[in-house]
Amino acid sequence: MGLRPIVYYARISTGGKQVSAIHRQPSTSVREGKTNQSGMYMEKENREFYVVRQRAVPEVLLKVVEAKRLIDSEKALSVAEATDRVGISRSSFYKYKDDIYRFHDDTQGTTVTLTFNMDDEPGLLSDVLKIVAEYGANILTIHQSIPVGGVASLTISIQVLETTKDVSEMIEQMESTSGVHHVRITAKQ
Repeated sequence: MGLRPIVYYARISTGGKQVSAIHRQPSTSVREGKTNQSGMYMEKENREFYVVRQRAVPEVLLKVVEAKRLIDSEKALSVAEATDRVGISRSSFYKYKDDIYRFHDDTQGTTVTLTFNMDDEPGLLSDVLKIVAEYGANILTIHQSIPVGGVASLTISIQVLETTKDVSEMIEQMESTSGVHHVRITAKQ
């Protein structure tokens, strides 16, 4: 028995751009897995994801995202230069670089399930579906509850294609639509 990592997933915004973060921390939970043919213990990683607001994400993770952006855009030629520019150590960069990424980069080819509340107004569902279409996502399922007190719960599963625009921006546009409330990502497969 041993430790199993806990993974935190975050949709966050830096400078108007949406990013995602996965942050692993050791847990006192029981390790799951089995022994391989060489007698080495192979751990089965149990991953849990959480969507959180930017204020809940440690600053170091935001700086890792920025350092990766500098390297990817070739505005920094090395990890040392990128980490110096954003103000983190190289060890912090290497510790988190594989566990934090822009939300859109990780969603292509996946199914994302969104839930939200929506006012019972004619044409509002059509407006939301137009947003999904404008961003080039494929709608797989739609489930709407019967409105209670003038508000309905809605669940939409969308397929993110290579041609789909930034999903985080799509969600922001949905949230900014009058009559749409509390858009949340409840699953990503």
